[in-house]
Amino acid sequence: MSLHMEELYLFFSSLGLSECCLLAAMAYDRYAAICNPLLYTAIMSPALCVQMVVGAYLTGFLGSLIQFCALLQLDFCGPNLVNHFFCDLPQLLVLSCSETFFLQVIKFVIAVIFGVASVLVIMVSYGYIAGTILRMSSVEGRSKAFNTCASHLMAVTLFFGSGLFVYMHPSSGHSLGYDKMASVFYAMVIPMLNPLIYSLRNKEIKDAAKRCRKERVLSRCRC
Repeated sequence: MSLHMEELYLFFSSLGLSECCLLAAMAYDRYAAICNPLLYTAIMSPALCVQMVVGAYLTGFLGSLIQFCALLQLDFCGPNLVNHFFCDLPQLLVLSCSETFFLQVIKFVIAVIFGVASVLVIMVSYGYIAGTILRMSSVEGRSKAFNTCASHLMAVTLFFGSGLFVYMHPSSGHSLGYDKMASVFYAMVIPMLNPLIYSLRNKEIKDAAKRCRKERVLSRCRC
């Protein structure tokens, strides 16, 4: 197998693991905004936000680098065509003609550390958020708080649901078709939906969309 394919996996994997950390950081951000609104600016300072982003990317790269180094120890003496639309680890393991148990274990451990740990952080954050929302006396306040979290919860469900399915079960030939379908969600669907999911919750985006519609209506009327 060419080093170019392994480098592609290193790049893609580091972005995926960083996304896990970023989603967990965003859950903490929602917790601070809803459970401690008066202290939000003090808790989520610009310096802390920068540290979270840099830490997420560095941690993601480190986790990917560990798998990359283990991947370099494998031998690929058979076909060099990946039955997938990108160089994902489960598909690369199937192509190897050497023992892959050690890398399978590393893959599972990395998935637990990044996936399960991030999910736990998200669940704990939303546990506190749910408790705060239930204590709100205003129905409007509850609705506003829920809408604040809805877009993030949608992205979390799609990303972690598909990602953990792929990386937390042993690789085998008959599972590649299911892996391929699940990979579409966390590799393509989520990145494409993220701008739509988050921007539709933004009041400025909504106002801009309304202005565009009004301008189109007025231009048609003038014609």
